[in-house]
Amino acid sequence: MTIRYDNRVAIVTGAGAGLGRQHALLLASRGAKVVVNDPGGSVDGTGGANAVADTVVAEIRAAGGEAVANYGSVSDEKAAQGIIDTAMNTWGRLDILVNNAGILRDKSFSKMENEDFRVVVDVHLMGTVYCTKAAWPHMRAARYGRIVVTTSGSGTLGNFGQANYGAAKMGVNGLINVLRHEGASYNIKLNAISPSARTRMTEDLIPEEVAVYMKPELVSPAVGWMCSEQCDVSGEIISANAGSFSVVKYFQTEGVQFDPGEPVTLEMFAEAWPKINDWTGAGPMGRSRGRLEARLRAMGRIK
Repeated sequence: MTIRYDNRVAIVTGAGAGLGRQHALLLASRGAKVVVNDPGGSVDGTGGANAVADTVVAEIRAAGGEAVANYGSVSDEKAAQGIIDTAMNTWGRLDILVNNAGILRDKSFSKMENEDFRVVVDVHLMGTVYCTKAAWPHMRAARYGRIVVTTSGSGTLGNFGQANYGAAKMGVNGLINVLRHEGASYNIKLNAISPSARTRMTEDLIPEEVAVYMKPELVSPAVGWMCSEQCDVSGEIISANAGSFSVVKYFQTEGVQFDPGEPVTLEMFAEAWPKINDWTGAGPMGRSRGRLEARLRAMGRIK
Protein backbone atom coordinates (compact mmCIF):
# COMPACT_ATOMS: atom_id res chain seq x y z
CA MET A 1 0.00 0.00 0.00
CA THR A 2 1.35 3.39 -1.02
CA ILE A 3 0.07 6.37 0.90
CA ARG A 4 -0.55 9.49 -1.15
CA TYR A 5 -2.36 12.82 -0.81
CA ASP A 6 -3.32 13.50 -4.41
CA ASN A 7 -5.92 16.29 -4.67
CA ARG A 8 -5.49 17.04 -0.95
CA VAL A 9 -4.52 20.47 0.36
CA ALA A 10 -2.33 20.72 3.44
CA ILE A 11 -1.11 23.49 5.72
CA VAL A 12 2.03 23.09 7.79
CA THR A 13 2.75 25.88 10.26
CA GLY A 14 6.32 26.67 11.21
CA ALA A 15 7.42 24.88 8.05
CA GLY A 16 10.45 27.00 7.19
CA ALA A 17 12.96 24.73 8.95
CA GLY A 18 13.39 21.64 11.10
CA LEU A 19 10.43 19.35 11.66
CA GLY A 20 7.91 21.54 9.85
CA ARG A 21 10.05 21.64 6.72
CA GLN A 22 10.32 17.86 6.66
CA HIS A 23 6.58 17.44 7.20
CA ALA A 24 5.88 19.80 4.30
CA LEU A 25 8.38 18.11 1.99
CA LEU A 26 6.95 14.67 2.75
CA LEU A 27 3.35 15.70 2.14
CA ALA A 28 4.27 17.48 -1.10
CA SER A 29 6.32 14.51 -2.32
CA ARG A 30 3.21 12.35 -2.04
CA GLY A 31 0.98 14.69 -4.03
CA ALA A 32 -0.38 17.20 -1.51
CA LYS A 33 -0.62 20.88 -2.34
CA VAL A 34 1.03 22.62 0.59
CA VAL A 35 0.79 26.00 2.27
CA VAL A 36 4.20 26.55 3.83
CA ASN A 37 3.65 28.88 6.77
CA ASP A 38 6.53 30.53 8.64
CA PRO A 39 7.11 34.12 9.72
CA GLY A 40 10.83 33.35 9.84
CA GLY A 41 11.45 34.48 13.40
CA SER A 42 14.21 33.39 15.74
CA VAL A 43 13.84 30.53 18.22
CA ASP A 44 12.41 32.93 20.82
CA GLY A 45 9.84 34.26 18.35
CA THR A 46 11.42 37.63 17.61
CA GLY A 47 12.26 38.99 14.19
CA GLY A 48 11.12 37.62 10.87
CA ALA A 49 12.36 36.63 7.43
CA ASN A 50 10.07 35.57 4.61
CA ALA A 51 12.95 33.78 2.93
CA VAL A 52 12.64 30.63 5.05
CA ALA A 53 9.12 29.86 3.81
CA ASP A 54 10.04 30.88 0.27
CA THR A 55 13.00 28.50 0.29
CA VAL A 56 10.84 25.51 1.20
CA VAL A 57 8.27 26.46 -1.43
CA ALA A 58 11.08 26.60 -3.99
CA GLU A 59 12.26 23.12 -2.90
CA ILE A 60 8.80 21.68 -3.36
CA ARG A 61 8.30 23.31 -6.74
CA ALA A 62 11.73 22.22 -7.94
CA ALA A 63 10.73 18.63 -7.14
CA GLY A 64 7.56 19.01 -9.22
CA GLY A 65 5.14 19.73 -6.37
CA GLU A 66 2.73 22.57 -5.66
CA ALA A 67 3.20 24.99 -2.78
CA VAL A 68 2.62 28.57 -1.72
CA ALA A 69 4.09 30.55 1.16
CA ASN A 70 2.37 32.30 4.03
CA TYR A 71 4.25 34.48 6.52
CA GLY A 72 1.67 35.02 9.26
CA SER A 73 2.19 34.32 12.94
CA VAL A 74 -0.15 31.67 14.35
CA SER A 75 -0.28 33.61 17.62
CA ASP A 76 -2.22 36.41 15.92
CA GLU A 77 -5.86 35.44 15.40
CA LYS A 78 -6.29 37.38 12.16
CA ALA A 79 -3.00 36.10 10.78
CA ALA A 80 -4.01 32.54 11.64
CA GLN A 81 -7.24 33.03 9.72
CA GLY A 82 -5.11 34.30 6.86
CA ILE A 83 -3.14 31.04 6.81
CA ILE A 84 -6.32 29.06 6.25
CA ASP A 85 -7.56 31.67 3.74
CA THR A 86 -4.35 31.17 1.75
CA ALA A 87 -5.27 27.52 1.19
CA MET A 88 -8.90 28.25 0.39
CA ASN A 89 -8.14 31.17 -1.93
CA THR A 90 -5.42 29.24 -3.77
CA TRP A 91 -6.96 25.78 -4.11
CA GLY A 92 -10.52 26.08 -2.79
CA ARG A 93 -10.22 23.42 -0.12
CA LEU A 94 -8.38 22.33 3.02
CA ASP A 95 -7.91 18.70 4.03
CA ILE A 96 -4.87 18.63 6.32
CA LEU A 97 -3.61 20.94 9.04
CA VAL A 98 -0.30 20.30 10.81
CA ASN A 99 0.08 22.60 13.81
CA ASN A 100 3.85 22.62 14.14
CA ALA A 101 4.84 26.24 14.80
CA GLY A 102 6.65 26.84 18.06
CA ILE A 103 9.13 28.95 19.98
CA LEU A 104 11.19 28.58 23.15
CA ARG A 105 11.81 30.95 26.02
CA ASP A 106 13.38 28.65 28.58
CA LYS A 107 14.03 29.79 32.15
CA SER A 108 13.43 28.35 35.58
CA PHE A 109 9.97 29.27 36.85
CA SER A 110 11.36 31.55 39.55
CA LYS A 111 13.17 33.61 36.90
CA MET A 112 10.57 33.44 34.16
CA GLU A 113 8.69 36.64 33.41
CA ASN A 114 4.94 36.29 32.91
CA GLU A 115 5.43 37.74 29.43
CA ASP A 116 7.69 34.82 28.51
CA PHE A 117 4.98 32.45 29.71
CA ARG A 118 2.24 34.24 27.81
CA VAL A 119 4.13 34.48 24.53
CA VAL A 120 4.99 30.77 24.50
CA VAL A 121 1.41 29.79 25.32
CA ASP A 122 0.16 32.18 22.62
CA VAL A 123 2.21 30.41 19.96
CA HIS A 124 1.93 26.77 20.98
CA LEU A 125 -1.56 26.60 22.46
CA MET A 126 -3.49 29.59 21.15
CA GLY A 127 -1.80 29.35 17.76
CA THR A 128 -3.06 25.78 17.51
CA VAL A 129 -6.51 26.89 18.64
CA TYR A 130 -6.67 29.80 16.16
CA CYS A 131 -5.61 27.71 13.16
CA THR A 132 -7.80 24.76 14.08
CA LYS A 133 -10.79 27.03 14.70
CA ALA A 134 -10.35 28.69 11.30
CA ALA A 135 -9.97 25.32 9.56
CA TRP A 136 -12.89 23.68 11.36
CA PRO A 137 -15.85 24.98 9.29
CA HIS A 138 -14.16 24.02 6.02
CA MET A 139 -13.46 20.49 7.23
CA ARG A 140 -16.96 20.11 8.63
CA ALA A 141 -18.45 21.23 5.32
CA ALA A 142 -16.29 18.75 3.43
CA ARG A 143 -16.94 16.04 6.04
CA TYR A 144 -13.25 15.28 6.04
CA GLY A 145 -10.19 16.52 7.86
CA ARG A 146 -6.90 15.45 9.37
CA ILE A 147 -5.42 17.67 12.07
CA VAL A 148 -2.11 17.09 13.81
CA VAL A 149 -1.04 19.01 16.90
CA THR A 150 2.47 19.00 18.33
CA THR A 151 2.88 18.05 21.96
CA SER A 152 6.02 17.22 23.94
CA GLY A 153 7.49 15.10 26.69
CA SER A 154 8.13 18.42 28.41
CA GLY A 155 4.41 18.42 29.12
CA THR A 156 3.73 14.74 29.79
CA LEU A 157 6.93 14.17 31.79
CA GLY A 158 8.32 17.62 32.52
CA ASN A 159 11.66 19.25 31.76
CA PHE A 160 13.51 21.77 33.91
CA GLY A 161 13.14 25.36 32.73
CA GLN A 162 10.16 24.76 30.44
CA ALA A 163 7.08 25.49 32.57
CA ASN A 164 5.64 27.71 29.83
CA TYR A 165 6.37 25.24 27.04
CA GLY A 166 5.23 22.18 29.00
CA ALA A 167 1.95 23.81 30.03
CA ALA A 168 1.18 24.80 26.44
CA LYS A 169 2.04 21.34 25.13
CA MET A 170 -0.32 19.66 27.59
CA GLY A 171 -2.94 22.18 26.53
CA VAL A 172 -3.00 20.93 22.95
CA ASN A 173 -3.56 17.38 24.23
CA GLY A 174 -6.65 18.59 26.06
CA LEU A 175 -7.83 20.32 22.90
CA ILE A 176 -7.79 17.18 20.77
CA ASN A 177 -9.28 15.09 23.58
CA VAL A 178 -12.43 17.20 23.21
CA LEU A 179 -12.38 17.87 19.47
CA ARG A 180 -11.99 14.20 18.57
CA HIS A 181 -15.55 13.78 19.88
CA GLU A 182 -16.88 16.89 18.16
CA GLY A 183 -15.24 16.00 14.85
CA ALA A 184 -16.09 12.29 14.80
CA SER A 185 -19.34 12.54 12.83
CA TYR A 186 -17.60 14.71 10.23
CA ASN A 187 -14.68 12.32 9.65
CA ILE A 188 -12.29 14.83 11.20
CA LYS A 189 -9.51 13.04 13.02
CA LEU A 190 -7.15 14.84 15.38
CA ASN A 191 -3.95 13.37 16.75
CA ALA A 192 -0.76 14.57 18.39
CA ILE A 193 2.90 14.06 17.56
CA SER A 194 5.35 14.13 20.46
CA PRO A 195 8.63 14.55 18.57
CA SER A 196 12.25 14.70 19.53
CA ALA A 197 14.70 15.71 16.84
CA ARG A 198 17.81 17.76 16.27
CA THR A 199 16.59 21.18 15.19
CA ARG A 200 17.61 24.74 15.95
CA MET A 201 15.27 24.61 18.96
CA THR A 202 17.01 21.58 20.48
CA GLU A 203 20.58 21.68 19.16
CA ASP A 204 21.95 22.81 22.54
CA LEU A 205 19.90 20.27 24.52
CA ILE A 206 20.82 16.92 22.95
CA PRO A 207 24.26 15.23 23.31
CA GLU A 208 26.13 15.09 20.02
CA GLU A 209 26.51 11.29 19.99
CA VAL A 210 22.71 10.98 20.16
CA ALA A 211 21.80 14.04 18.11
CA VAL A 212 23.42 12.65 14.96
CA TYR A 213 20.64 10.04 14.80
CA MET A 214 17.80 12.39 15.66
CA LYS A 215 17.00 13.61 12.17
CA PRO A 216 13.71 15.50 11.67
CA GLU A 217 12.87 13.32 8.68
CA LEU A 218 12.69 10.31 11.02
CA VAL A 219 9.70 11.90 12.77
CA SER A 220 7.70 12.87 9.68
CA PRO A 221 6.42 9.37 8.72
CA ALA A 222 4.24 9.36 11.85
CA VAL A 223 2.88 12.80 10.96
CA GLY A 224 2.33 11.70 7.38
CA TRP A 225 0.29 8.72 8.51
CA MET A 226 -1.84 10.88 10.82
CA CYS A 227 -2.50 13.15 7.82
CA SER A 228 -3.63 10.32 5.56
CA GLU A 229 -6.99 8.82 4.67
CA GLN A 230 -5.63 5.56 6.10
CA CYS A 231 -5.42 7.05 9.60
CA ASP A 232 -8.23 5.39 11.55
CA VAL A 233 -7.59 6.77 15.05
CA SER A 234 -8.34 10.06 16.77
CA GLY A 235 -7.12 11.56 20.01
CA GLU A 236 -3.87 9.57 20.08
CA ILE A 237 -0.38 10.78 20.99
CA ILE A 238 2.46 9.27 18.97
CA SER A 239 5.99 9.68 20.27
CA ALA A 240 8.68 9.75 17.58
CA ASN A 241 12.46 10.12 17.69
CA ALA A 242 15.43 8.65 15.85
CA GLY A 243 13.23 6.17 13.98
CA SER A 244 11.48 5.00 17.15
CA PHE A 245 7.69 5.26 17.37
CA SER A 246 5.34 4.54 20.26
CA VAL A 247 1.93 5.51 21.60
CA VAL A 248 1.65 7.60 24.77
CA LYS A 249 -1.32 6.87 27.06
CA TYR A 250 -2.61 8.20 30.36
CA PHE A 251 -3.24 5.39 32.84
CA GLN A 252 -5.36 5.20 35.98
CA THR A 253 -5.09 2.87 38.97
CA GLU A 254 -7.95 0.67 40.11
CA GLY A 255 -8.03 2.79 43.26
CA VAL A 256 -10.34 2.60 46.24
CA GLN A 257 -14.10 3.11 46.40
CA PHE A 258 -15.48 4.41 49.68
CA ASP A 259 -19.21 4.45 50.30
CA PRO A 260 -20.27 7.92 49.04
CA GLY A 261 -23.30 7.76 51.27
CA GLU A 262 -21.05 7.91 54.33
CA PRO A 263 -18.42 10.47 55.42
CA VAL A 264 -14.90 10.05 54.03
CA THR A 265 -12.23 11.37 56.37
CA LEU A 266 -8.72 12.59 55.73
CA GLU A 267 -7.40 9.68 57.79
CA MET A 268 -9.34 7.19 55.68
CA PHE A 269 -7.73 8.57 52.55
CA ALA A 270 -4.25 8.50 54.11
CA GLU A 271 -4.66 4.89 55.25
CA ALA A 272 -5.91 3.85 51.80
CA TRP A 273 -3.18 5.68 49.90
CA PRO A 274 -0.98 2.58 49.26
CA LYS A 275 -3.94 0.88 47.58
CA ILE A 276 -4.98 4.05 45.74
CA ASN A 277 -1.43 4.23 44.37
CA ASP A 278 -1.20 0.52 43.53
CA TRP A 279 -0.63 0.19 39.78
CA THR A 280 -1.54 -3.49 39.68
CA GLY A 281 -4.46 -3.78 37.29
CA ALA A 282 -4.18 -0.19 36.08
CA GLY A 283 -5.60 0.64 32.67
CA PRO A 284 -6.03 3.50 30.20
CA MET A 285 -8.15 6.40 31.40
CA GLY A 286 -11.65 6.75 30.06
CA ARG A 287 -13.38 4.02 32.00
CA SER A 288 -13.96 5.97 35.22
CA ARG A 289 -17.67 6.68 34.82
CA GLY A 290 -18.61 3.12 33.95
CA ARG A 291 -16.49 1.79 36.79
CA LEU A 292 -18.04 4.23 39.28
CA GLU A 293 -21.56 3.23 38.26
CA ALA A 294 -20.69 -0.46 38.60
CA ARG A 295 -19.28 0.09 42.08
CA LEU A 296 -22.27 2.13 43.23
CA ARG A 297 -24.59 -0.52 41.83
CA ALA A 298 -22.71 -3.22 43.74
CA MET A 299 -23.12 -1.16 46.92
CA GLY A 300 -26.84 -0.79 46.25
CA ARG A 301 -26.52 2.99 45.98
CA ILE A 302 -27.95 3.06 42.44
CA LYS A 303 -30.07 0.61 40.45
